[in-house]
Amino acid sequence: MKVLIVLPTYNEADNINKVLDNLLNFDFLDVLVVDDSSTDGTVDIVKSWIKKTDRVNLIQRPAKLGLGTAYITGFKWGLERDYDLFFEMDSDLSHNPNDIPKFIDKINEGFDVVIGSRYMNNTISVVGWDFKRLLLSKFANWYATTILGLRDLSDITSGFRCYRRKVLETVMLDKIKSNGYSFQIEMAYKSYKLGFKVGEIPIIFYERNGGSSKMSKKIAIEAAIMVWRLKFGRI
Repeated sequence: MKVLIVLPTYNEADNINKVLDNLLNFDFLDVLVVDDSSTDGTVDIVKSWIKKTDRVNLIQRPAKLGLGTAYITGFKWGLERDYDLFFEMDSDLSHNPNDIPKFIDKINEGFDVVIGSRYMNNTISVVGWDFKRLLLSKFANWYATTILGLRDLSDITSGFRCYRRKVLETVMLDKIKSNGYSFQIEMAYKSYKLGFKVGEIPIIFYERNGGSSKMSKKIAIEAAIMVWRLKFGRI
């Protein structure tokens, strides 16, 4: 089974070395970095890895084009190269690479999409957030899952997840309209509506140690509006 980890980057020089080092401990996966024109030397670090191993790959984009389009670019690259499983994962050490086998175990149980949840079983597994940010995240998940009828999912906005190849082939990536963090909601909802089996595993989310967060008020508003557009079939 060929496994691809897609890592979107924008100014992740503080983190990318450690992320790649940890990921390459797993000999069954390859990594694709999709960089949005970083200015801090992220690309140079990735290129130094490419010189050492053919398991690290790089796509350089000409501008900061957004999270959703970065993943779509990475997914298309992987589909062309016959990968079977596709991971979304942050490049800022927020997601623990050691959880990757747990995703694959869940896939092997018969799931098509597996989401790493911070909120399973009425718990909060987040390190480094203040109460306001936790409350906003919990509300965003409740809001989206309630409106879209996905109450079985506890963390529809999570960016640590795994897709089977057939999901990405079926969902029609060119018709995914959202960018930013609303991309996660749209992908989960469309996978569910297409009849794929969507499940969760518990993870611990760690606030980034270096770089800066890409979250903004604009991204949050986009996600809130996009949920209703999905609900009424306008996407």
